[in-house]
Amino acid sequence: MFFDDGRKWFEEKRSGLFIHYGLYSVHELHEQEEWRYSVPREQYDKLIHEFDPRQLDPAEWLDAAESAGLEYLVLTAKHHDGFCLWDTRETDFNVMNSPFGKDIIALVAEECHRRKFPLVLYYSAVDWHHPAYPNLGRHHEIATDPSKHDLPAYVEFVKRQLTELFSNYGKIHGLWWDMNVPEYQDPSVNELVRSLQPGVIINNRGFGPGDFSTPERSFQNEATLPFVSATEACDCIGMSSWSYRADEDYHSLRSLERKCAVYTALGGNFLLGASPGRNGIYADKPKQILKAFGTWHKRVKPALTAPPCPGVVNAPNILCTGGGRELNLVLLEPANGETLFLPGLTVTPLKAEILNTGETVEATMEPNVYTMKSPPMLRLRRLPCDRMNDEIQVIRLTFAEPVIHAADIKGETDRSGSVAKE
Repeated sequence: MFFDDGRKWFEEKRSGLFIHYGLYSVHELHEQEEWRYSVPREQYDKLIHEFDPRQLDPAEWLDAAESAGLEYLVLTAKHHDGFCLWDTRETDFNVMNSPFGKDIIALVAEECHRRKFPLVLYYSAVDWHHPAYPNLGRHHEIATDPSKHDLPAYVEFVKRQLTELFSNYGKIHGLWWDMNVPEYQDPSVNELVRSLQPGVIINNRGFGPGDFSTPERSFQNEATLPFVSATEACDCIGMSSWSYRADEDYHSLRSLERKCAVYTALGGNFLLGASPGRNGIYADKPKQILKAFGTWHKRVKPALTAPPCPGVVNAPNILCTGGGRELNLVLLEPANGETLFLPGLTVTPLKAEILNTGETVEATMEPNVYTMKSPPMLRLRRLPCDRMNDEIQVIRLTFAEPVIHAADIKGETDRSGSVAKE
């Protein structure tokens, strides 16, 4: 285990929903509309007068998360444009000065508390609106007047805003930093947040070391060993943006399943981005994707979140989880045929079940006929090789006696130490 304090929830609720919402939602183009479309600040800032998502309902947001089998929420309190979704005293560039005029963080926090649904707040270190932030035109920056740049003063502004966020909304479970472009280090910032909310979990993109790493829009194709430190991968249903984009190109459902499967089966977390549109509610396409993802995710999640068991099966594109009498096979690629040989397993299971559908498959112990000199190995037969290739298949093997022991696992980590012993 990585945590034995208030952060422990993070390694129990292994998948979350990432919502990007703000002024950029008005045009439904991109969360970095101001930068990517070269919109003058004076023009972009006027969007505050158009921001009025009267249909916004945090219950619908959490319903969308739960439909996908996701168990916590990360919400953009302030993105790079500097617009704040809460009633902050530190800048007028906030939701209270929009036609909507309601504190969105307060609304969402109330619903999260009601459902006991962990809430993590995203906060961008980059700020295109605040004059003191040193926007020099580096990546994810829009050059501003250097005579007004004052990084220490900006950090004090950040501290005051974080004090609001972590003092005024009850229990907040985490802080999700983004874009520390200057790579400025000031441990006192995270220390302040921890003093306000003991047990808060913080990622590694801020002004000091965090609790977990955050690989983005990529995943490890050939990874076979569990993570040695807390990790949360994030990706989005959309190929181009994290906020809702009206003209989005969407990832296939199978690609989203694969990314979720790789990270969770290796002991990490998976954060899936899907955001509501201008009016504050989910468009049909994102809603459909989340629901379809959830149909698969809810059935296989117990296997994906079981302890990693690397080295038990010597077969490509298969990750293993479980322990004791149970072994889960996560097939990152479809089987080449209706039979799957599993070198390394020499005990016939009582049952082999495809968790995706609940159907069982035949399991025998015999050598591969093509290579008769090979030792007997587990042979799974009559797989739905042409019927289920559009989703990540997970097969659960149940044995009469414990066959998976911590001492057998190669590349053992803290998390894999929880594998059952005889």
